[in-house]
Amino acid sequence: SRMVPDTSVTSGDVRMAQYGLNRELAAIYARMAREKNYRGLFCVVSDPVDPLCRAVLRESGLSPAQVRGFGLGVMHARALYYARRDPRFASYLTEGRAFGPHGEDLVLANSLTHYDDALSRELTDRVAHANLEMRKLGYKPYVAPALSSGALTLLALLRGQWHYASVYMDGIFMGCRQRLTPSGVEVEQLTLPDALQKRLDTTAARLRAID
Repeated sequence: SRMVPDTSVTSGDVRMAQYGLNRELAAIYARMAREKNYRGLFCVVSDPVDPLCRAVLRESGLSPAQVRGFGLGVMHARALYYARRDPRFASYLTEGRAFGPHGEDLVLANSLTHYDDALSRELTDRVAHANLEMRKLGYKPYVAPALSSGALTLLALLRGQWHYASVYMDGIFMGCRQRLTPSGVEVEQLTLPDALQKRLDTTAARLRAID
């Protein structure tokens, strides 16, 4: 697929830079859902996914279980890319997990059983800024997110397969591994290392601070 030249933001969190405009657009559809008494799933794919999910929830009157955010899939896919090319990150292929938002506050764990905080933070930094590396070349990355966070994740959701998405937890939308079952969403239950839990707590606090 052809890449499109990008002349927009080339530094900082370009995803959060889109929040103001995309929030207004999401609110339009959220209010439509309220007016129509919509009973299906409201899936947010636009950046920044997680804050937009919360905005949709406020405007739509939908239940938290109806709102999903799809942005973590491409972060997981990028982590797999680096893990296949750098032996230091290889454990992510079988033991790693992705958490949090699609953006600067992403949290990657190289392994749940042999967690290495420094290594996990390095992998997280590479993945979170991979889009900026592409933008430096003059192109906007759009194919990978459309597939990994969009089409493939949506299909996994509909098929009841495990996938990465954001769900409502303790007042915020947080990305994690989950699947849709006949009785509702099932979030993967994990025992997390203390250092990893602290990172997630920090991310959660930042997400709560976004209005």
